[in-house]
Amino acid sequence: MRRGEADEKPSGITVELAHELGRRLGLPVHFRHYDKAEAVSDGAGHDEWDICFLAVDPKRAEKIAFSDPYVLIEGAFLVRKDSPAKTPDDVDRQQVKIGAVKGSAYELHLSRTGKGGRLTRFLSLSEAIAALERGEIDGLAGVRQAMQRVANSHSDFQLMPEAFMTIQQAVGVSAKKQTAARYVRAFVKEMKASGFVKEALARNGHAGVVVPPA
Repeated sequence: MRRGEADEKPSGITVELAHELGRRLGLPVHFRHYDKAEAVSDGAGHDEWDICFLAVDPKRAEKIAFSDPYVLIEGAFLVRKDSPAKTPDDVDRQQVKIGAVKGSAYELHLSRTGKGGRLTRFLSLSEAIAALERGEIDGLAGVRQAMQRVANSHSDFQLMPEAFMTIQQAVGVSAKKQTAARYVRAFVKEMKASGFVKEALARNGHAGVVVPPA
C-alpha cells in the first residue's frame, strides 16, 4: 500500500481489496497506518483494526488468522558489489553482516532459519540504511523492490538475483474471530479466482507480481 497525501487517500492492491470487502459488508473503510509490521501484529486482539494486510509467518499466526496469500513477494539480500557472497547460501556460509528490520517477515524468517549471516536487527529501514552507510554492516535483507531502491541510490551495492525467501502476503483477522476469518478466507479466494487481484496489481503498476492459484 502507498500512502496518499492524507492517510485516508492511500492506494494499492491492499486498498482496493479493503474497499471491495467494505462494499460487500456495507461498512465504511478507514485505514490505520503502522510504520512497522511488528506493531500491526502486536495490535491483534486489541481492537486496533478489524483486518490487516501482512506477510504470513508462523509467529504472527499465533495471534492472527490468515487467508491464503493473494500475492507472493520475494525477500532478497543487498550486498557490496565487491562482496565474495553471490548467493543466499554464501551469506550464511561466510557469515556476512546483514541488517534487517526487527519484526518484519524477512527478519522473522532469517531468525527462525538461522541463515541470515550475522544478523543485526534495526527498528526501521532508515536506521538500517544509516548503519550500512557507516560501514557497520555489509548488507541488508528485505523485500526485493525496497532493496532495489536502496541499490539505485548506493552505487557500491547490488541486489542478489536469487531470493532468500518468498513472502506470502495475506489478509488477516484476530485469531479470536473465527467467523470473520472464514469469511475473509472465502473472500480472498474469490478475489483471486475472479481476476480482481491480478487486475488491481496491473492498475497499480505491479503486473509482474505473482498471484498464487485460488
